[in-house]
Amino acid sequence: MNNSAFFIVGKHAVIEALKNPNRKVLRVFLTEESKKTIHRENQNKNLLKNIKVFFKTKKELDNYCKNDGMQHQGFVAEIEHLQKLELKEFIKKKNNLTLVCLDEVTDPRNIGSIIRSAASFGIDGLIFKDRHFPSNSKLMYKSSSGCMEHLNIFTVSNINTTLKYLRDNNFWVYGFDSKSNEDFTKIKWQKNVVLLFGSEGYGITKHTKKYADFLVKIKINDKVESLNVSNSASIVFHYINQHKK
Repeated sequence: MNNSAFFIVGKHAVIEALKNPNRKVLRVFLTEESKKTIHRENQNKNLLKNIKVFFKTKKELDNYCKNDGMQHQGFVAEIEHLQKLELKEFIKKKNNLTLVCLDEVTDPRNIGSIIRSAASFGIDGLIFKDRHFPSNSKLMYKSSSGCMEHLNIFTVSNINTTLKYLRDNNFWVYGFDSKSNEDFTKIKWQKNVVLLFGSEGYGITKHTKKYADFLVKIKINDKVESLNVSNSASIVFHYINQHKK
């Protein structure tokens, strides 16, 4: 097996990978029924052309995710990583960008859900610290429901250095902190912005918080301490998608 190759499972994750011309799909493992599903739902596209297809029983496919507690739905694929994107090149000569930076958010299910919401609501890119990004995670790919193929992902060696660079290049950084007194819906969202989210339980790390121009919060019921980070992100992405000028 290619050292850069890894497996993903789930209907949407596999089908969207097959649709992405920039994604190299090495092999696909399907049940007879899942093959019919691909052809039925993509009648004008021969998604399996030039792809090595192997037919398996559901029980045989269970071996690809038995340790992950996931349902493969009859779809497994071996793929390679997309070419790495360079953030500095991406932001050149662009205006009104909305980027998201995750500070020590490491749970693959949460990351996958955030990717799905970001792709759904027009976020221009997600920034992760490279050692915190679970790039080979089946759970992340399945939780993103195929949206890994539709979003710009940037991995960086140092979050703080990256935020400083973005601030120096006309970005405003908004950190989401439940202890802030500023409701994020009161902000006039415009120009280049970075939305900074921290991990559940700890929030944005103390040192990274220094690189936020503003700290804001989602106003919720006083009886509730906080929201799951993926739920928080989804609320913010939807609002900004509707209100940013």
